Amino acid sequence: MRPELKEYPLDSLFASTFDIARKVGRSTEKERAILLKNVPYVSGLLGPLLSLGKPATTFLEIMAEYYGNLINAKKQGKKVVMTTFCFDPTIFYAFGNLVPVTLEVGTVITSILWKRGSFDFMDFCTEVGFSETGCSSQRGAMGAYLAGAGVDIDMVAVNMGGVCDTNSNAYSFAAQYLNKPFYGLDYPAELTPDDVTQYHRKDYRALIRFLEEHGQCSFDIDRLRELLDEKRLQESLMDELEEMQRLVPNPVPGIFHLLIYAARYTFSGGKKFTQMLREMIEIVRNNAENGLSGLGKPEKSRAFLFYIDNFSFNVGMFDWLEKNQVSHMGCMLSRTFSETAPYRTGVPGTTFSINTKNLDTMIDSLADINARMPMTRTIRGPYDAPNMWLEDSLSLAKIYKADCCIYNGTPGCRNTWSNVKLIMRDLEKHGYPTHLVYADAFDGRVENWETTAMRLDEFFKIRGLL
Repeated sequence: MRPELKEYPLDSLFASTFDIARKVGRSTEKERAILLKNVPYVSGLLGPLLSLGKPATTFLEIMAEYYGNLINAKKQGKKVVMTTFCFDPTIFYAFGNLVPVTLEVGTVITSILWKRGSFDFMDFCTEVGFSETGCSSQRGAMGAYLAGAGVDIDMVAVNMGGVCDTNSNAYSFAAQYLNKPFYGLDYPAELTPDDVTQYHRKDYRALIRFLEEHGQCSFDIDRLRELLDEKRLQESLMDELEEMQRLVPNPVPGIFHLLIYAARYTFSGGKKFTQMLREMIEIVRNNAENGLSGLGKPEKSRAFLFYIDNFSFNVGMFDWLEKNQVSHMGCMLSRTFSETAPYRTGVPGTTFSINTKNLDTMIDSLADINARMPMTRTIRGPYDAPNMWLEDSLSLAKIYKADCCIYNGTPGCRNTWSNVKLIMRDLEKHGYPTHLVYADAFDGRVENWETTAMRLDEFFKIRGLL
């Protein structure tokens, strides 16, 4: 790794970047215009983001606080836990002295913020022995911590990567390389049987014992209840946003999805996340009442991304969709499978509920939430099995009146590449034109954004969607 990358620690860089950006969010339009003119490198990101108004400023405050907590953790006597986006962080905040760092969020930030992306960090992982075919979503930030360019990690605790082998292997490798304690929640291929539910809940209790032992702490029961009550409110607000997407035109700005799942993976149960969701709903309700699209212009078509988004420099994919008047109907990361969500299969056990009656019900609720995190719920068994990837994708595409479906992923995602051509065939059979993006959602060296955009343009025009 180039030595200059270690001169300014990654987490400190993020903390200062978001701290400055949130202050820009409070500036006047004139001040902002002058600033963006003089910082062309980041104007392609800051411009679209700040145009969203209050939700963007609150999001920047969330991320500034998140990374501020991380760089100050050791000074405050707290422990840092490396974790994955498939893991709901509520339990860490209930302990009070545990600070989570989610690798995939760091990878996305570097991909969006810098032209160089996180290529050096990805390559460092392979230099020290991790597989170069591993998923780039972890490697992008993991390399920084392996190289000592991030904060010191105290332990690693994850869902087993949403039953993704490269995800779980990445965290296991990081724990061994850094010589840190590791706990990975396990997941059977099925979701709904009673014995599987009990297995999940016992496994989650073992995780809590692991956190207590290595964090040398115990969680605050009252704090846990407060967080879960707040999380229940957040789920209801996300439900409302999801429900309003069913309108034509779709009144939800596409980039809202990115802000929602980034905040959920870092600040679940936090009051600022609730504030951001309320600010979003205010904008979306106004759009809906006036028959306006979230695009800020007429809606030509609606695209459902049945895996993840593309995180190219300066939110290229979101810009392309907006310029071409294509509504972003969300992706797998956008989904929430609470019992009140617009999309439910009707099969007992496929959704979660939050019960704060006593300690046992709260722990059971957290275990059930983790078992139904995006990807963990949807891609844990055969793609065409009940309640799995195909059924979810078809149901969501129908609910949100999608005109087409798009696959974005990474070459390292074996769980999806093993059957992506099969699910594409099935989606086409059901009347949904489907496009396969060959780019890496996090690594622009695989296919640059200009090539990806050219192929998207070709697909939408040939299929009569523009």
